[in-house]
Amino acid sequence: MRIVALSFVALVLCSGCGPKEKASDTSLNTPESQVTTKPVKNAYETVGSVEVIDDSLISDDANIQKLGGSFMWSEGPVWIKDGNYLLFTDVPGNTIYKYRENEGITTWMTPSGHSDPKPSYTSSQGANGLYPFDEAHLIVPDHGNRTLYKLNIETQEKTVLAERFESKRFNSPNDAVKSKSGIIYFTDPPYGLEKQDDSEAKELPYNGVYALYPDGAIALLENKLTRPNGIILSPDEQTLYVANSDPEDAKWMAYSLDENGMPDDRREILNVTADVKAGEPGLPDGMAIDTEGNLYATGPGGVLILSPEGKRLGLIRTGTAIANCAFGDDGHTLYMTSHTFLARVKTKARGLHF
Repeated sequence: MRIVALSFVALVLCSGCGPKEKASDTSLNTPESQVTTKPVKNAYETVGSVEVIDDSLISDDANIQKLGGSFMWSEGPVWIKDGNYLLFTDVPGNTIYKYRENEGITTWMTPSGHSDPKPSYTSSQGANGLYPFDEAHLIVPDHGNRTLYKLNIETQEKTVLAERFESKRFNSPNDAVKSKSGIIYFTDPPYGLEKQDDSEAKELPYNGVYALYPDGAIALLENKLTRPNGIILSPDEQTLYVANSDPEDAKWMAYSLDENGMPDDRREILNVTADVKAGEPGLPDGMAIDTEGNLYATGPGGVLILSPEGKRLGLIRTGTAIANCAFGDDGHTLYMTSHTFLARVKTKARGLHF
């Protein structure tokens, strides 16, 4: 379905198009804890299986390694090149963890979101997806504080980037991606709110997808998805992909972007509601992308490998629902936050930005 007036609507809905007020800063310095999971060299447990349609991307005999953990809901993996390690979140656990080879999993920062006591309006007060802002900072969607903030990797200092649209508080920012031009696209489902859409604390009448511009202006891109979740850009940044994690309408959407970074076309590339109904674990959630534009989309069954058009190319199963994934190491390792544990698998494809 082609949306011919979407760019105009987005301009009308643009909030704060002038300079923003100075962002508030808070400081949090949390020393790393003792090792949570100590690795035994070359002795990680292997789990799951790989189903291959296109063997140029991954081998069907690739070993999926379980790296450890006992998390409530692991999320948001991001590879830190300057340091050669992975950061990821446990949203209900309100913690960001670190994984480094030969060191294992350690606590890196807590709280990641709202500090205790937990506010009555939130069901989950921690941070969710993580994405690089630049070499020294991360973009962090924060469920508990209902904000999007920038995190200094060295000092763990937080700077709020966005907390309201048209004077109304966001629901619970979930995932984000940043373009080369500096636009931050992010999703705002109600998962962090107690009772979700029925929460008395919910101020916005929809669950939106937004664009935060470098000057602080915020534009609404989409307000028709029931549960917008994972979000990622194509390698040429001409297409924005968004996962909808509603079990009654589980799908991935693609939006063609104009010269201003706004969508001028929207299309469904794959609907997997039938997979959900068939009992496959998981819902469309976080995504990674390789240099050729193939999607590694967490969803029912595990990580679905999809062509840019939504054609199924493979499936990586860990045996549990997988919330998110990210390439790491040399770009040929896919790390997966697999519900209660962290896992990884080697790929032939190379992740974008490696």
